[in-house]
Amino acid sequence: MPTTFRDLHQRTNPFILANAWDAGSAKMLAGLGAQAIATSSGAHAFTMGRPDMGTLTRDEALSHAQDLIAAVDIPVSGDFENGFGDNPDTCAETVRLSGEIGLAGICIEDTALPAASAYEFDLSVERIRAASAAARDLPNDFVLVARADGVLNKQYGLEEAIRRIQAYEVAGADCVYVPMPASMDDLARICAATTLPVNALAAGPFAKISRAQFAAIGVARISLGAALARVTHRAIHDAATAMFEEGDFSPLTKALPAAITDKLLD
Repeated sequence: MPTTFRDLHQRTNPFILANAWDAGSAKMLAGLGAQAIATSSGAHAFTMGRPDMGTLTRDEALSHAQDLIAAVDIPVSGDFENGFGDNPDTCAETVRLSGEIGLAGICIEDTALPAASAYEFDLSVERIRAASAAARDLPNDFVLVARADGVLNKQYGLEEAIRRIQAYEVAGADCVYVPMPASMDDLARICAATTLPVNALAAGPFAKISRAQFAAIGVARISLGAALARVTHRAIHDAATAMFEEGDFSPLTKALPAAITDKLLD
C-alpha cells in the first residue's frame, strides 16, 4: 500500500488527485475516499470572485493551501500556476515557501501569466531546474510537477510539449503534466515519452474516460482541475435560472441531505 504522496504516483495505477476549493470541499472529498487533495487555481479564484488564469497572488495561494492542509489528514498539493513569477529564483522561492507550510508538492506551468503565451524553451527548463533544486533541499519529501501548458493554451503542439517534458525530466521534475492533449492517442504518446509519472486531467472530453482507460495507457495521476467546482456552478446556474426566470424551486429537491453533509464535515 502507498505510504507517502510520492508512493501514490504509480504508472498504470493512477490515483485521483481531488481538487478542492475550500476547507469544506476538502473535508467532504477526503471523507468520501480521496487519497490526496489539491488546490485548484481556477476554483480558488472563483471563490474570490475572480476569473481563472493569473488572478491570484502567491500569498493568497499559500494561505488558501494552509486552510486545506488544516482541514484534512491526507497529503495536499498546490496548483501554483507559473510559480508566481517569471524568474527561476522566484519559482525556487515558491517551492521553499510551499514546503514550509507543509504542502506535499506543487505544479509549476510554463505559461507567462497573465498572458497565455509560453515561456521560451530554455527559460522554461531553467525554471524547473531551479524549482527542483529547491525541492531537493527541503527537509521533507516534495513532489514537483512540471506542466507543459502550451497545448492547452494553443501556443505549441504535441511535439514541443514532449520535448519540454523530456527536458523537465532531465531538469529534475518528479512528475509531468500536459493538460488537454487532442486525444487519448496523444496522451498515450506523452506517457511513452517519459519515465516519470504523468498527470492527466479529467475534464472536458477526458471526463468521459474511465480510470481503467487512463491506467491502460500508463497514466499515474488523474486530477480534476476546476471541473468539480464547475459542476457546483452548473447546479447554481440551473437552480437560479429556474427560480428567477420561472419561479421554479424544484431543483432544490436535489440538495444533499444535511445529515450526510454534517457527517462528512464532522
